[in-house]
Amino acid sequence: MQRVRMSSEQAPVHKLGDSQMKLSPKFKLAMIQSSLLSRSSEIELSLQDEPLIPGLPDDVALNCLLRLPVQSHAACRTVCKRWHLLLGNKEQFFTHRKELGLKDPWLFVFAFHKCTGKIQWQVLDLTHFSWHTIPAMPCKDKVCPRGFRCASIRLDGTLFVCGGMVSDVDCPLDLVLKYEMHKNRWTVMNQMIAARSFFASEVIDGRIYVAGGKSADLFELNSAEVLDPVNGNWNRISSMGTNMASYDAAVLDGKLLVTEGWLWPFFVSPRGQAYDPRTDRWENMALGLREGWTGSSVVVYGSLFVVSELERMKLKVYDVDTDSWETIEGPPLPEQICKPFAVNACDCKIYVVGRNLRVAVGHIYKLKQKGTCEQKWSFSVTWHVVDPPNSFSDLTPSSSQVLFA
Repeated sequence: MQRVRMSSEQAPVHKLGDSQMKLSPKFKLAMIQSSLLSRSSEIELSLQDEPLIPGLPDDVALNCLLRLPVQSHAACRTVCKRWHLLLGNKEQFFTHRKELGLKDPWLFVFAFHKCTGKIQWQVLDLTHFSWHTIPAMPCKDKVCPRGFRCASIRLDGTLFVCGGMVSDVDCPLDLVLKYEMHKNRWTVMNQMIAARSFFASEVIDGRIYVAGGKSADLFELNSAEVLDPVNGNWNRISSMGTNMASYDAAVLDGKLLVTEGWLWPFFVSPRGQAYDPRTDRWENMALGLREGWTGSSVVVYGSLFVVSELERMKLKVYDVDTDSWETIEGPPLPEQICKPFAVNACDCKIYVVGRNLRVAVGHIYKLKQKGTCEQKWSFSVTWHVVDPPNSFSDLTPSSSQVLFA
């Protein structure tokens, strides 16, 4: 196991940019003035005779500069006025990257202070392993962090935060917030049809599905709905066959899987439902799938993996054909990663964020099993640990999402 050390002195937390919105007491957005952007454009036009990089066409030079790691921008802005304009405006920088199709993965961690409960977002650049902050999320002060559900349309660099619960009155929220990476800005979306907390949330074909959860009277819900991010409208879908609050959810073979999960003490077997958006129908989850779902899940190589909280933190994978789980080869989750943790994945890598925002990066290897006629695969994992800045020592993760920018 390889370990990457990053102390607070070695890896300061950088700002992706200052917030460009102001919040009213009702959490509505003020109109964003475009004069600053237009003034910046006018200055840039006046400096076009000055090359970005001497000896290179501007389009080639821009392609080079847009690959600079964000933590180097402060130093690079001192080179010349055009570099200052390009690298001093993060909205402009990430918009140019999006236009050129440049996409690097960033891990967004929704965390809270374990003593005060105050929520915040911390962002890990998964290419250069540097930490960054984004503008504060417009939300009430006293909330239960674990009541929210987060989802992302990662290729668009868009993050959604839905629902939640006001902790001092146990009241669920219908709030929906959207963060756009290339704008570095939060906006308030249309509310959900039903206020809910502790529910399932996943993205299928660019649409955000939510299901179940707890209602205003803290009873479990069976309703479900879907958001079309293009028009911002929520629509009802078929209700689940049972009232259920969600422990975990995943998308496998185009279906939304929702599990209640094992709860201690094990009085009853966990429940689970599967939704097919093509038919708008729910069905009971397969027995082996729901009973073996003993941790947080991700989908890699089209297979469902779980970081098990029962089997010595080993990683296991679900076999659809046999409705069973198999422990994969490799070491368990590194002992430095303490519960509770948040799990996400990108390509062939799993990211497990533990207490104090220490991150374990698991590389999943896929091998064809020898001596089998059919296409049967086996998996193995290796881990390395990214240590966080010391300033994160009191932070606990609630959720994590991968975005590209």
